Amino acid sequence: MGKNVIRRLKLELEAGKANPAKVGKDLAPTGINLLAFCQKYNELTAGQQGMIIPAEVTVFEDRSFVLRTKTPPTAFLLKRAAGIEKGAARPGHETVATLSRKDLEKIAEIKLPDLNTNRLENAVKMIEGTARNMGIRIAD
Repeated sequence: MGKNVIRRLKLELEAGKANPAKVGKDLAPTGINLLAFCQKYNELTAGQQGMIIPAEVTVFEDRSFVLRTKTPPTAFLLKRAAGIEKGAARPGHETVATLSRKDLEKIAEIKLPDLNTNRLENAVKMIEGTARNMGIRIAD
């Protein structure tokens, strides 16, 4: 018989830089070992320095946990590819950057495992929608 799940959490942390001070407010109430969580997260994300890597944490009754990492958020990848700090204040009225279709395809390939499609063309359309909502123009 499986263990009882007491909590599921989603955290967005910088790869390789988790520490008890950053995750304490979210994870301390669950009673898990914060140091063990940070070591495991940093180990899993060691090769992705400088990126934001979301983590899904499932905490069980016996205070053990399962950690799954996801792909970086689409907005983070788009901002990094476009070289901007943030999206447009008024998307549709102002353009903050321009990306090529090739840039979108690269981001879609990274995001594909976490999207609800397995076709690259559909993934590119999803990424394109996010880009437009951020005020990023797509050049064909």
